[in-house]
Amino acid sequence: MKKEEVPQDKDNLHEGTFKQIMYAVDNSGNYVQVQSAGWEPENIALDQAWEEVNKRIEAAKQKVLAGEVSPIAYYMEKNIMDLALLANYVGKFQWQVKRHMKPAVFRRLSQHMLQKYADAFKVSIADLQHIK
Repeated sequence: MKKEEVPQDKDNLHEGTFKQIMYAVDNSGNYVQVQSAGWEPENIALDQAWEEVNKRIEAAKQKVLAGEVSPIAYYMEKNIMDLALLANYVGKFQWQVKRHMKPAVFRRLSQHMLQKYADAFKVSIADLQHIK
């Protein structure tokens, strides 16, 4: 692709704050780095992916509000984490983290354990205990 043909779709998810580096051929036939604001197919795919992430976050939030799971499940979705990653962050086995997602078990967690989860999610303990 020539330097002048690098996509510059202004309707991207980054709203002009992020540019990607692409390689294109200049007038001399040399490969050069060119900044791109994105292109439509990529933006559509990213849009769909973020819609799915937001649906999962909202579903987790509704489960927390209904008392089916603890706020750990919500924050795990919100931070796009899986069980293995979260367990690694808090220094527990996956089965222990899964157990902490039960509301009754979550309510009995120590301040130290709550702080580990709060640190992993970069929120306060109060925010961890009461989602907004």
